[in-house]
Amino acid sequence: MEWGAVSSEGKEVSTILESGSQRTLSPYVTGTSVLGLKYKDGVIMAADMGGSYGSTLRYKSVERIKPIGKHTLLGASGEISDFQEILRYLDELIIYDHMWDDGNSLGPKEVHNYLNRVMYNRRNKFNPLWNSLVVGGVKNGQKYLGMVGMIGTHYEDNHVATGFGNHLARPIMRAEWREDLTFEEAVKILEKCLLVLLYRDRSAINKFQISKITEEGVTISEPYALKTFWGFSAFQNPTKGAEGSW
Repeated sequence: MEWGAVSSEGKEVSTILESGSQRTLSPYVTGTSVLGLKYKDGVIMAADMGGSYGSTLRYKSVERIKPIGKHTLLGASGEISDFQEILRYLDELIIYDHMWDDGNSLGPKEVHNYLNRVMYNRRNKFNPLWNSLVVGGVKNGQKYLGMVGMIGTHYEDNHVATGFGNHLARPIMRAEWREDLTFEEAVKILEKCLLVLLYRDRSAINKFQISKITEEGVTISEPYALKTFWGFSAFQNPTKGAEGSW
């Protein structure tokens, strides 16, 4: 029988093209930068709550920082639905680990290694999860902070960022981070970075959450806004002196 012919039951036989598998070609609803740094007592993260549908700021209450198990915080930029899928994977992982009932629990390093494998596996299937992830936590007195990209690239550091934060926030954190930061000092650094991103990143919104994790557990703040000032001379005519601008 030829492709596309009708069988004796009257059903059309599928063509080869119709049986092809589908891939994510581009993200739909996305979140922008996530920032994280170590401080004296633990790890702190920050992100805004915007969800952009293309260039439209469609959603303004998207929580992009979540606790994972007892010892870990996870923040995500990129495709929101893919982040939800990752959270489902992690829920299954935590439940499976809990079922052993052996007195052990997964820490941030284990979660980070797991996510490295998941992201790289999906990349090899040419069907990546469209996210950059920040993983931080504290276990047995050891602070841990790392990130993993959508194709499985990963690293650990004392401060990390995703999205525009890699370009605009990391220089600030490099200049001002030190190992004995108090929680209040760490918040000031992150708020300084968030303000720069708010001014420079069109996808950022002025509604933020800051989260911390210590040996005592996880605390995620209520959403709040930062005080802004848009009267800088460079903001009045941003294309002045730009050759070829409109």
